[in-house]
Amino acid sequence: MEFKRQVFTVDLLERYAAKGHGVITCMASGNDVIVLGTSTGWLIRHDFGVGDSYDIDLSAGRGDQSIHKVFVDPGGSHCIANVVGNGASETYYMHAKWPKPRVLTKLKGLVVNTVAWNRQQITEASTREVILGTDNGQLHEIAVDEKDKREKYVKFIFELSELPEAFKGLQMETASFNNGTRYYIMAVTPTRLYSFTGTGSPEAVFASYADRAVHFMELPGDIPNSELHFFIKQRRAVHFAWLSGAGIYHGGLNFGTQRGENFVENKALLDYSKLSDGGEVVKPSSIALSEFHFLLLIGNRVKVVNRISEQIVEELYFDQTSESASKGIIGLSIDASAGLFYAYDENSIFQVSVTDEGRDMWKVYLDLKEYAAALANCSDPYQRDQVYLEQAEAAFSARDFFRAASFFAKINYALSFEEITLKFIGIGEQDALRTFLLRKLDNIVKDDKFQIMMISTWATELYLDKINRLLLEDDSPEKRSNSEYQSIVMEFRAFLSDSKDVLDEATTMKLLESYGRVDELVYFASLKEQYEIVIHHYIQQGEAKRALDVLQKPGVSVDLQYKFAPDLIMLDAYETVESWMTRKDLNPRKLIPAMMSYSSEPHAKNETHEVIKYLEFCVHRLQNEDLGVHNLLLSLYAKKEDESALLRFLQCKFGKGRSNGPDFFYDPKYALRLCLKEKRMRACVHIYSMMFMHEEAVALALQVDSELAMAEADKVEDDEDLRKKLWLMVAKHVVEQEKGTKRDNIRKAIAFLKETDGLLKIEDILPFFPDFALIDDFKEAICSSLEDYNQQIEKLKEEMNDATHGADNIRNDISALAQRYTVVDRDEECGVCKKVILPSGADYRMARGYTTIGPMAPFYVFPCGHAFHAQCLVAHVTKCTNRNQAEHILDLQKQLTLMSVEPKEGVNGGLNGALSGDDVVTSVTPIDKIRSQLDDAIASECPFCGDLMISEISKPFVLPEESYLVSSWEIMSKNVGIEKGIAFVV
Repeated sequence: MEFKRQVFTVDLLERYAAKGHGVITCMASGNDVIVLGTSTGWLIRHDFGVGDSYDIDLSAGRGDQSIHKVFVDPGGSHCIANVVGNGASETYYMHAKWPKPRVLTKLKGLVVNTVAWNRQQITEASTREVILGTDNGQLHEIAVDEKDKREKYVKFIFELSELPEAFKGLQMETASFNNGTRYYIMAVTPTRLYSFTGTGSPEAVFASYADRAVHFMELPGDIPNSELHFFIKQRRAVHFAWLSGAGIYHGGLNFGTQRGENFVENKALLDYSKLSDGGEVVKPSSIALSEFHFLLLIGNRVKVVNRISEQIVEELYFDQTSESASKGIIGLSIDASAGLFYAYDENSIFQVSVTDEGRDMWKVYLDLKEYAAALANCSDPYQRDQVYLEQAEAAFSARDFFRAASFFAKINYALSFEEITLKFIGIGEQDALRTFLLRKLDNIVKDDKFQIMMISTWATELYLDKINRLLLEDDSPEKRSNSEYQSIVMEFRAFLSDSKDVLDEATTMKLLESYGRVDELVYFASLKEQYEIVIHHYIQQGEAKRALDVLQKPGVSVDLQYKFAPDLIMLDAYETVESWMTRKDLNPRKLIPAMMSYSSEPHAKNETHEVIKYLEFCVHRLQNEDLGVHNLLLSLYAKKEDESALLRFLQCKFGKGRSNGPDFFYDPKYALRLCLKEKRMRACVHIYSMMFMHEEAVALALQVDSELAMAEADKVEDDEDLRKKLWLMVAKHVVEQEKGTKRDNIRKAIAFLKETDGLLKIEDILPFFPDFALIDDFKEAICSSLEDYNQQIEKLKEEMNDATHGADNIRNDISALAQRYTVVDRDEECGVCKKVILPSGADYRMARGYTTIGPMAPFYVFPCGHAFHAQCLVAHVTKCTNRNQAEHILDLQKQLTLMSVEPKEGVNGGLNGALSGDDVVTSVTPIDKIRSQLDDAIASECPFCGDLMISEISKPFVLPEESYLVSSWEIMSKNVGIEKGIAFVV
């Protein structure tokens, strides 16, 4: 058997606590502080929190006075003591920090029996409002601030007038509301319990009772010591107990309302006869209140009575001295802040400790069938199981099977899953079993996936069984629409939605199929994102709109769009096309089979507008460039009676604005074959023209409309011969097809000539007229043509004269060019080598291919004044120009060297001698041609003044092949350590 430690245990705290100052007469405690009053007027204070203790003599050494009562606030800082003796009474206040107490002179002669502290507002520095109850039935209010070293006020606030009795117990609570602080005050006399409440201050509260009756509860009977105690939990009183002559009157406290004096609830009276065990009734001499128990002092022991069950659960005994045992325990004290109880006799102090007070309260409440309270006091799952089991068995016995199922589902250890299910199966309660399974799913740990799956599958089958049973009972559609059937179907669907992630997909679908629940099968497939099954079902039902709604869901694969497109467009072309047009991720090419299949159906021949609408959307809005899409749209246009849409499509330039892109994306050959087949001649004319087959276009246009043929002929702009040929074809057609009199035909032909803008003349169309046509009919046209010819001849003569004058001017310019010269100073230097251009008496090597005079080297002189030796200029230009140009110059120089012959007479520097104009034009030899090319390559501009010098800016000062020169520019510092500065000489 498991040993359980007692909840309440007694320990001796201190023996001979009076310290030789008489015997203990009274005691109070708060926040680990104990204050004792002795028979000789001494006050002994123990602070266990800081380990401090001191004594104070309140009798002034007379020794004939004793401490009647002592009171300590919940924080242990404030103390009030009442000293009586020789017919006198004094009340003292003492603060923990004060060296000596202060007499409250206004209370002189009054015996204070009880004190009510303002627990909500009291602080270490201030008592705030304190109410004192006296032996003559009066209430006084005091307040003390520690820093003032004296009381702020002491004032009388109330007195019992109807039945003057001594106040034996007093408690106070406050609560804050919008209209201020509300005070709740409870006071007891030997026979009555009074309750006061109001807002403002204690004085205002009691003043209000001058005009209204005082609320009280009267319990007559004799009691040696009437007491009133509140149990404090989290600084708030939650229930009370009054030790009265009739019994222990107790109940709960509710300070959250403003219901006047009625702030007590769940009142009860514990009769003393329950404490006697059948013997003589002995009334307690003192009481202490814990959360669940009363501690009743009866003689030399304390009986612990459960407040809920009113049963004695423990008895506490004290280790008293022999001299104290005869007089018994004087009283009990409560330290609400520390959660401790104390008992005291004339010499000793005993501590009563509480350990796990509520451990068995769940059983107490369970025996009383207060299940909610029992669950609130359970400390482990096993205890909760016992409570749920008790509730479940009670409901099961009452045949409330659904309620029983809910409680059974919460049990984890007391009964096994199998035992519970067999209970319901045994009595045939399938619905209650289903409820149990559903509630069990809510309580199972989410990690136990296998058990969750099994229970969910079982619940699914029970749902299906219930639905089938309801179908058999309510066989008429009218009953089903408003019966339990609809409710259970909706509940089942909600279950499928909640359990979709735990149910096995294949098993669940087989169950639904085996029970014939097609709608639920589709619903579950939708939950599991098996959209193919869902869409197939809707198509079979002819519900294209619902199928399209499924396809529009974000998670649906686009491949299903292509798969079901043929069926959907057959079912509802309008809705299908509208759905397609909302999607930009579709590939129209993959929808072509569906559209072609729909268009080929007999009923759709005149209903292809939906397909055309989608194709137009793809072509114009989505700018689709797929050949198949454009061809299909073209074929549908070609099949329409109205050719205008086809022509607009052919005239559209879909690739407009794109560089090097086509103007159209359909196959023109396919388009031509199709239009010829469908006899869309205007479209054929456009296609011929687009394919640059202008003759065929004009020939076909002449079969349709002469105006169309003329427009096609006029499209040719860059080929004058072809354009004339096309217009001749039109002219021939116009001449041959005109009907009417010959004179009218000639006038129409002449009018046609004017439309050609002078491209055709009368002589061009004369062969198309019959041989016997009269010349008079063409007189005006022929004269006009002759005048045009005459104007053209005159214009040609002017152009020939201008050309002759131009040739003469060119000859003169060439002759003048051959006589050009420049003056070179004898000291002029070469721009590259800096040597004199015209040296005297020096031996120079002549460059081959250059004409020289005497010993001078060939050179170049530029209009800017710079002069260069020919070889220096070649070297400089090849060095500064790009590689290809340099190679070209060297190649020309090489050719010139190889082809050189004896120098001809001429001026120096490569300038030819003065020749006649005819010689310049006709006497150009190969070597002169190469020399001219070389001159152009190296001397087209001055290398110092032209583009060559500008390009030099971007080149580095030091070339890569001259990297060895970089080191020569480095500044080397010698004797760095001793140099202090560098002197610069200016």
